[in-house]
Amino acid sequence: MKILGVSAFYHDSAAALVVDGEIVAAAQEERFTRIKHDSEWPEHAIKAVLKIGGIKADDIDLMAFYDKPFPKFQRLLEAFLNEAPMGYRLFLHSMPAWMKYKLMVPKVFERELGWKGGIVFPEHHESHAGAAFFPSPFEEAAILTMDGVGEWTTTSFGVGRGNSVEILNEIRYPHSLGLLYSAFTAYCGFRVNSGEYKLMGLAPYGRPIYADAIREHLIDIRDDGSFRLNPDYFTYIVGLRMTGKKFDQLFGGPMRTAESPIEQRHMDVARSIQVVTEDVMMKAVRHVHKVTGMKNLCLAGGVALNCVANGHILREGPFENIWIQPAAGDAGGALGAALIAWHMHQGKPRTVGARDSQRGSYLGPEFSNDEIRAFLEGRGIPYEYLEREELIEKTARVMVDGKVVGWFQGRLEFGPRALGARSIIGDARNREMQRTMNLKIKYRESFRPFAPSVLADKVSDWFDMSAESPYMLLVGHVKDEHMLALSDEEKGRFGLDLLNTPRSSVPAITHVDGSARVQTVHRDDNPLYYDLIQRFGEITGVPVIVNTSFNVRGEPIVCTPEHAFTCFMRTHMDHLVMGNFFLSKTDQAPLDEDFDWRNHFSPD
Repeated sequence: MKILGVSAFYHDSAAALVVDGEIVAAAQEERFTRIKHDSEWPEHAIKAVLKIGGIKADDIDLMAFYDKPFPKFQRLLEAFLNEAPMGYRLFLHSMPAWMKYKLMVPKVFERELGWKGGIVFPEHHESHAGAAFFPSPFEEAAILTMDGVGEWTTTSFGVGRGNSVEILNEIRYPHSLGLLYSAFTAYCGFRVNSGEYKLMGLAPYGRPIYADAIREHLIDIRDDGSFRLNPDYFTYIVGLRMTGKKFDQLFGGPMRTAESPIEQRHMDVARSIQVVTEDVMMKAVRHVHKVTGMKNLCLAGGVALNCVANGHILREGPFENIWIQPAAGDAGGALGAALIAWHMHQGKPRTVGARDSQRGSYLGPEFSNDEIRAFLEGRGIPYEYLEREELIEKTARVMVDGKVVGWFQGRLEFGPRALGARSIIGDARNREMQRTMNLKIKYRESFRPFAPSVLADKVSDWFDMSAESPYMLLVGHVKDEHMLALSDEEKGRFGLDLLNTPRSSVPAITHVDGSARVQTVHRDDNPLYYDLIQRFGEITGVPVIVNTSFNVRGEPIVCTPEHAFTCFMRTHMDHLVMGNFFLSKTDQAPLDEDFDWRNHFSPD
């Protein structure tokens, strides 16, 4: 049976194809349209997953949509009626989309795909739960989902066993940990549903001096991890902004304007909300463990992308094992809905393997050497063709020499992280690498850290963790023996001055607090990437490299050879490796463009 799962109309639209219970393909619409977090019907993503599966829309047996439109519309109506006449502008702003397609999902399936058959509509958090549990390597597990809001639910927990998931309890809108974090994201000048990871990256530069104020005024946290927000400080219920004047007064000034200088106050606010978020998540996890008695935990929902909090959960227990859906946000809902349709609506059994069934999250399109060669020769682009071992050797050597490499190999990743298929990579030992990559290649804020890719069998040599982190969703700390001693002057630095202080022998991936957002690379998932890191490690003694997403600021991760080449040419990357083709910037003619591409992508 072929099942197509779809998520759409809010943010991160996506499609997933499940055939006889196997995850065959999944992709986000933004990778094709080049619109970050694209919320439109995922036309291109659907075409891509059907092509990967070798089928047409007519071959699909069942469709699944990741939430229930009518309960969600009911929530919108009730929120408006409860607050009227406040919220009238928000209501008017929302109505056209609801009338045109959000309430007409079956009609949209019919119009776009000619589909007149049945559609499975799991609840939003049920889709998250399905995406978290069904691909996991656990026969049974507790499940915790946290995000902004679905129909009504913002947080839920339950149990997954065999081929089913059961939601046991929930927290409802407007009380939402995801919306609370997004409110602070907006307050610090970053884009909601996009810049939350920036807030997380900014936190280590600050002090948690506002944490008590947040607990006293904004959120009432109970011992079981449940919570209630104080609506007096938030305006997202009735307006297009997240917070109002009362919020500004509590934190000593107005919200930061995008692109304006970041002050110490913003760093302190970021650190404070991060501390509170981790407090809520830890209490929730302990409660879920107490109620379910499980040893395994699965996480999903946008809050589950908070890899710093995830690292705390891993280190502090009480669960023995955790697994996090790599597409934890709404994109993963497409996959969860399709898997729920297979296991729970069709009653099909689930087989659990030694490792998860997400296939490294390499679920998108790939391009053969023939296709890449046709692109290069069609554009008259100079290249070298190298056999596999030559390619690995040459790429490792140029990285040792301090060069930055665009790495385009195999199937595109599903989820927000680049995992060695569409990555920009470099030498983690290089003290200038973070600054070079941030300012000359990614064109993004200097404070943002880079993540390491490390061989899975070497992770405990370099970081204080032994668990696998294949999807870059766990933060660990660089081990003490690799950290550098600080002078008294360096110890006295704070804020962005910390950027000038190398913290370890792998400074390019070590954040100012000694942490790192680790990706462990297993050879079964990505043999070419594993072999490249291994060769780099043989040359340098350090099996750790920098891995950041192959894009510039505000741009979705590249999908095609053309996207990759364009990004390579617009930046100061030194080399581009696509399939077996090795490109050097010094061989290339300047890119012929008649516009300033830096204004093309909106900052996030």
